[in-house]
Amino acid sequence: MEEPALREALHRAGYIADEALATTLWLAGELQRPLLVEGDAGVGKTALAAALAHAWGRRLVRLQCHEGLDLAQAAYEWNYGRQLLAIRLSETGGNKLRETDLFARDYLLERPLLQAIASDAPCVLLIDEIDRADEAFEAFLLEVLADYQITVPELGTLRATHVPQVVLTSNGTRELSDALRRRCLYHWLDYPTLAREIAIVRATLPQAEGALVEQAVAFVQRLRREDLGKKPGIAESLDWVRALHRLEHRALPEDAQALAGTLACLLKTREDRFQIGPERVRQLIEGRRSVGVAEKA
Repeated sequence: MEEPALREALHRAGYIADEALATTLWLAGELQRPLLVEGDAGVGKTALAAALAHAWGRRLVRLQCHEGLDLAQAAYEWNYGRQLLAIRLSETGGNKLRETDLFARDYLLERPLLQAIASDAPCVLLIDEIDRADEAFEAFLLEVLADYQITVPELGTLRATHVPQVVLTSNGTRELSDALRRRCLYHWLDYPTLAREIAIVRATLPQAEGALVEQAVAFVQRLRREDLGKKPGIAESLDWVRALHRLEHRALPEDAQALAGTLACLLKTREDRFQIGPERVRQLIEGRRSVGVAEKA
């Protein structure tokens, strides 16, 4: 699939990618290299992997990283309950069970990394928020990303029949190792421009009025310039426009007090809610008239 076709396929999957991102995705597929996507929370990193899987017609395998993530959760573990049952059945039936019988592939529980490696068809492997995992897990991951294989001591090395397209995401909570970065192509995903965010919201919520979408997105874009602890992402923009549409607004309300009551969709901390009170909401609404045309351009 060529880069323009990939970009169009992503669009059909509901993801509006700019040319730079589409080119990087295409290169990652052509070179069979992992793609590391960094950016603030809420800019659409996870949704990118899901849209890519949809665009290519592949299964999405997701590994959600967290502190303390280990091999058993990420790659594989043995089904000890089933092994114990096999031992008891062999003792009851008088059949001699060898140790190698207990460590056959049938007793192996495949976790996301091994699922992607062992997949009988090409898939997309999302390693989400890799920065939340510790350095020890990151070191193990290097084997997977370098040779697309996982070593199980009892079985040997399991190699991928089909190289998965790997997408790693990071919110930047810790610095990733140079070794991991060297194995990946890289893309910084920023908050979308006004025009791109309007296109995203229109594509996702075609039932919402055009004026409402444009004015609401322009409001969110101005809101992100405030000194907030948690800036609203694209998902929050979609929730807010959806809420305003459900309230039967055809355009952004002029009443700052009424509009402030809907900001639970956008502001997710106590400090941010306190900071953006009705008076500041009114100022942001008025900003729509004074700078809205320039922003849209």
